[in-house]
Amino acid sequence: MTLTRRLALISLIFATCGSAAAADWSDTAVSWRYGTRFREPFNDRDIHKHVLALTHASGYTYGTNYFNVDFLQSDENDPASLGQTEGAQEAYVVYRHTLDIGKLRGKDITFGAVRGVGLTFGFDWNTKNDVGYNSRKRMLVAGPTLMWNVPGFFNSSLLLIHESNAPSGAFPPISEVRGRYTYRTHPMLSASWAIPAGERWSWEGYINVIAAKGRDETGNPTGPETNLDMTLMYDLGPQLGAKKNTFRVGAEYQFWNNKFGNTSATTGGRGQRASTPMIRAEYHF
Repeated sequence: MTLTRRLALISLIFATCGSAAAADWSDTAVSWRYGTRFREPFNDRDIHKHVLALTHASGYTYGTNYFNVDFLQSDENDPASLGQTEGAQEAYVVYRHTLDIGKLRGKDITFGAVRGVGLTFGFDWNTKNDVGYNSRKRMLVAGPTLMWNVPGFFNSSLLLIHESNAPSGAFPPISEVRGRYTYRTHPMLSASWAIPAGERWSWEGYINVIAAKGRDETGNPTGPETNLDMTLMYDLGPQLGAKKNTFRVGAEYQFWNNKFGNTSATTGGRGQRASTPMIRAEYHF
């Protein structure tokens, strides 16, 4: 069994165990967001995208689970294939499990502003049909996590990444790539948070700072990557006669530099950086 399959199996086992154990808390939501300034590497156009998502987070005796799947629909500026005006479609899945070491050993690990120490592992998976790249990303992550003592939560992790892709595009050099390509193993500094800002407001988001991952499928050097995504959400539930945090609306902003490791040098300054404001709505159940 390959390392990739072993780690994927371990993630699945912990996900199953976490679900099977009695959850101390859980939250599942469907959401929609929309923006008009998405970008894709080697594409100099602003892209409109609708994004539907299913998100689940839960906590049990020894840790937490997080799962999210985004379904992204682009407009004609990110076409699905040659000669078509239909936009590309993508599915992107993220799973993370954080094992609380203090809970596991029966005594919390606290020091300074840190309220807990954990071990996080999981995976990313995507598939996309577009004219230029057709991403088939597979990524495994693992590393230590600090859980900070703040209202709500704020976690920071140093994760090691094992990533591969098997692109297939209509144009060289991607059209010349054969099989699955594995990048150099590289680190990522990751943080996520959800902090209440008054009775109805919440500030939430994540940031990933990712080191360069060696050369890409075509032999070009990759660069360090930054992906910041944050939202300011307002709870509409009480005004609609629903429970707290059932319906939420707000604004979202994403900054993505050197997307997927592509740099200005390799893309000619086309599409490797995005600054994307969005509107967002959520229903929690």
